[in-house]
Amino acid sequence: MEKIAEVSSPAQADHKIPPAAAKPAPPCTLIIFGAHGDLTKRLLMPALYNLTSAHLLDDQFTVIGVDRVDSNDDEWRKSLADTMQEFTKDPDAEFYTPEINQDWWGWLNQRLHYHKADFTDVSQLQGLAEHVNKTGNAVFYLAVASRFFATVVENIGKAGLTKQENDHFRRVVIEKPFGSDLDSSKALNASILKVLDESQIYRIDHFLGKETVQNILAMRFGNSVFEPLWRREHIDHVQITAAETVGVEGRGAFYEPTGALRDMIPNHLFQLFAMIAMEPPNSFSAETVRTAKEQLFEAVRPVTPEDSVRGQYGGGTVQGKQVTAYRESAGVAHDSNTETYVALKLHVDNWRWADVPFYMRTGKCLTGRRTEIVVHFRHAPFGMFHDTPMDKLPQNTLTLNIQPAQGVTWNIAAKIPGPKMELSGVEMKFRYEDAFKLTPNVGYETLLYDCLTGDATLFQRADNIDAAWKVVDPALKAWAADKSGPEIYQAGSAGPKGAEALLGRDGRQWAPLNQPE
Repeated sequence: MEKIAEVSSPAQADHKIPPAAAKPAPPCTLIIFGAHGDLTKRLLMPALYNLTSAHLLDDQFTVIGVDRVDSNDDEWRKSLADTMQEFTKDPDAEFYTPEINQDWWGWLNQRLHYHKADFTDVSQLQGLAEHVNKTGNAVFYLAVASRFFATVVENIGKAGLTKQENDHFRRVVIEKPFGSDLDSSKALNASILKVLDESQIYRIDHFLGKETVQNILAMRFGNSVFEPLWRREHIDHVQITAAETVGVEGRGAFYEPTGALRDMIPNHLFQLFAMIAMEPPNSFSAETVRTAKEQLFEAVRPVTPEDSVRGQYGGGTVQGKQVTAYRESAGVAHDSNTETYVALKLHVDNWRWADVPFYMRTGKCLTGRRTEIVVHFRHAPFGMFHDTPMDKLPQNTLTLNIQPAQGVTWNIAAKIPGPKMELSGVEMKFRYEDAFKLTPNVGYETLLYDCLTGDATLFQRADNIDAAWKVVDPALKAWAADKSGPEIYQAGSAGPKGAEALLGRDGRQWAPLNQPE
């Protein structure tokens, strides 16, 4: 993977002179289906703006927005420019910058074009050929609802847009969720493989574009201190958390048939799981890394109902704001059994992780917002401390902070100053903002650049996705048959009591969600 270079000042905005540290992607036309959607406006455009600022796009780079909405180049450009200006007003937004550099945005803006088309109409899609043929290379980005993935791929194939000739590439980026269970995932994959070769398919998960997620690989495999400890003899268990304080926020119609498990577990959390638990790959080549992930997923036992917990938030208060129950949200059935919280216990049947449980949890309207991995090490032997005032030694933990904190936190034991041998847990912290110059980033920059350059390392292979669905499929089937529904938990709490019991029966407890980071 190429390192994305940072631009130190607007004076470097002359795109014709890229920094020596990185090569621009080859000439390409990026066709975005769903041009008027939130994904395009709030994530893809900021990412392209950042790639422009980093001089990583070729002068012949072009973006074609495709949608069925009546519009033209000028109207589409203005709507995107207005959204970009909104990012200068909210310091808490995922992409915030004090101002939009007009040289960078101007360069990108003049390369934005709109093409009105219904993607179910092959004849309308054939009009894209004239745009695609200018560079020869094309990436089709499916920023549409998942139920349309197979349709779009089938129709761009019928329109003759996916055929690779004269050393030109044609690639398709498919967003998550890839299927809604194991059967639908296999069916979707079979459908798109009738049109595309596996090498043309880029199944994207924007979590893998985050610097802090990629840092897991750097930390594990770039530091010799960790490998001797990274195994069952030294690690007691691992917790993987993606907790949100927000609710469905007007997305009830989408969330109702999806739920927390489908939305988060087989993609985001399984990718974090893979980073922390896979065997060391021989290199960072795409196939080597993805094969290491596949081997890990194949070693995971399918989840039993006893090792799975589902919850749904009721009314409550989150960070001082009153929250209505999920069932009272727009687009949600009043008797909905859709889960907004999931906790799982995973068992990995391989030599490294035998008898080391991996606990996952994700939920909405919780008491704190954080995405993190906490590695709990086994207690040190207590023998030499038996005649001291201590009852037990503090447990060492290594926390990989992904968001909102970005970095690594070590929790170790240290002696409390004084005449007695007393130990206390202390923290050692690394934070990205302290060590590096950070720039606004939405997580799509690296992924888009990798797709343009043909690096599939951070994209999912079909067997990776199917293996993840195979693990969680038993829980989905059990919940569908259980009409009692999810356990209701109060908004603003740490989640359902069943999640605490999941760890409690093993003599463990979740890391707090509301502690300072």
